[in-house]
Amino acid sequence: MSLLVTLGRAAVLGLLLATPPALASFEPSDDQRQAATEVAESLRYGHYADVSLDDAWSRRAFERLLDVLDGQRAYLLDRDVAAFSDLRTGMDEALLDAELARPFDLYQRYHERAEQRLEWLLARLDEGLDFGFDSDQRLELEREDSPWATSETALDELWMKRLNNAALSLTISDQEPEQVTSTLRQRYEGQLSRLRQTNAADVFGLFMAAVTGSVDPHSEYLSPRQGESFDIQMRLSLEGIGALLQADGEFIKVSSLVAGGPAERDGALQPADRIIGVGQEDGEIVNVVGMRLDDVVDLIRGPKGSVVRLDVVPAQAVDMTRSTVIDITRDTVDLEDQAAQGEVIEVERQDGTHRLGVIEVPTFYVDFDAWQAGEEDFRSTTRDVAREVERLQAEGVEGIVLDLRNNGGGALQEANSLIGLFIDRGPTVQVRDARGRISLYGDTESGALYDGPLAVLVNRLSASASEIFAGAIQDYGRGLVVGTDTFGKGTVQTLNELSHGEIKLTRAKFYRISGESTQHRGVEPDIDFPSLIDPELIGESSLDNALPWDTVREVQYRTYGEPRRHLETLRARHLERAEQQPNFHYLERRSELARQLRAQHTSVSLNREQRQREVEAQEAEQLALENERRRALGLEPLEDWTDARDEDETASDETDEQPIDRAQILETAQILLDYRQLEDGWHYAELN
Repeated sequence: MSLLVTLGRAAVLGLLLATPPALASFEPSDDQRQAATEVAESLRYGHYADVSLDDAWSRRAFERLLDVLDGQRAYLLDRDVAAFSDLRTGMDEALLDAELARPFDLYQRYHERAEQRLEWLLARLDEGLDFGFDSDQRLELEREDSPWATSETALDELWMKRLNNAALSLTISDQEPEQVTSTLRQRYEGQLSRLRQTNAADVFGLFMAAVTGSVDPHSEYLSPRQGESFDIQMRLSLEGIGALLQADGEFIKVSSLVAGGPAERDGALQPADRIIGVGQEDGEIVNVVGMRLDDVVDLIRGPKGSVVRLDVVPAQAVDMTRSTVIDITRDTVDLEDQAAQGEVIEVERQDGTHRLGVIEVPTFYVDFDAWQAGEEDFRSTTRDVAREVERLQAEGVEGIVLDLRNNGGGALQEANSLIGLFIDRGPTVQVRDARGRISLYGDTESGALYDGPLAVLVNRLSASASEIFAGAIQDYGRGLVVGTDTFGKGTVQTLNELSHGEIKLTRAKFYRISGESTQHRGVEPDIDFPSLIDPELIGESSLDNALPWDTVREVQYRTYGEPRRHLETLRARHLERAEQQPNFHYLERRSELARQLRAQHTSVSLNREQRQREVEAQEAEQLALENERRRALGLEPLEDWTDARDEDETASDETDEQPIDRAQILETAQILLDYRQLEDGWHYAELN
């Protein structure tokens, strides 16, 4: 930057110091005060948990508010927090009496600190960055538990490290110094512009996020704007990419993908990936680090058929410099995209070829409009699965696998009726409301469509209705549950209108017929598969203030078998096969390596050579593991670790590469065949 520009900026700053600008001022409206009292009443008398808005709750809510405002302890000083210590026991009065001045004042303090910090960063860019990157400093990545800084000097040191890290990341990504400076200037000026556009509705929303988030992670206040967006999402008419996003510090993280949506079909975007930039068609990619979630969603949303470009840091990346740009064509999601589909796979054994059926169930859906209109041929999960079961039986399969991986749930009635295809009749799930009343749902139709060998394949993204189905099959002894621990979403929310906005409130909890909740723990499989999804990043147990696991009374039900008596043998056979199967051996090793790397990756070096050595060493471990798998499969080794993800995305089920997802299907079929043969042997022994 030229001296003239630098002096010009200094002169402007001097004028600003000479004539202090009017600071933004935030005042709650009467509508917001009324909404606050309505939220308080909803929490006290409508929430599933016993919510007491007292001093104990105030302490939790105050800490939550600090986390919402400054979760990385990077803006506020300890004296700022101390100045609002009255809120530690005063959040309840602020909510109940709609006295919002103090929470708004706390936001005002944060706003001032954040504005000053962004101006400070821009001033450092004006002074020029040192692109030598030869220091021995390291930047701590997670600061949620760090103490509040005692001085602005301490925060200056932290932010200088952050600035150097941002510059180093861009430099390693092959940007020239001028481009690095330009990119960072655009980032900070964009954040500053958005910060200055904050209004009272935004401040109230942050306060409400702290209030509801202190009770459980699924209850939330929706402003009129957010409520409209939520309604669009529930109608599945949203034209976008079909991904559910959540804020994760300064980043936007993918929490799950909509079954049948553009992102899932494309395969490039995965849960726990972080989106750091968004662009339209061939336009410039806008950096979204530090941007509000609503604003990022607005950038990604767009007309059907248009292309959005996302700059993404994969969940498995060992460094933020390892981002990749992916293009996704926006589209709508319809029932056809979510329909259950079946196939026959063949398993070779010494005694010949065995045929087993696999039915993928992406979600629990029902065409409500057609159903309510009385149409006889309306689409639903149960009807589509029944059709596939009949087709597979006609083709002579020896067992059926229901693939519920990545199935985030849906219509409870469909989970209930789907269970009915595999049992004669009986209870399926218990629902307990806030008053302790338990409603029992079940299958009332006699007879089962299919009574043969059954396995249910699940993973960490199997949630809600999927967990109800898997839990019931397990409790009834009707089949095996295979895979990883499920999500643990065992609560029910309702949406209620307020005088200003809406509130999504947790009103009930799911329980299995055995009396165990699916909340928090999820469903534990009978046979475990290794998982690349970190349960500390994805799942109910990863969410703050998630309601706990508990039990209610078991209901009476008959069992259809005792798969547990064969589990020791089934697990031994599975492990023996897994050791001989390159894809499964790789999955186990990669899962363990990912845990090790996450444990090690708590800070990053600000020395370029050291940073590159660390990243290259970690990626070399991953590459060696991938190439070990490829050599075992007779495939060409890769030269670079970044090629591995592309290989997984483009490989199809028909190729010889046998992607990991396909390997899990094939191994589940092997387990089911083992189970069938063990059951046949058991029954033969009983008869003799």
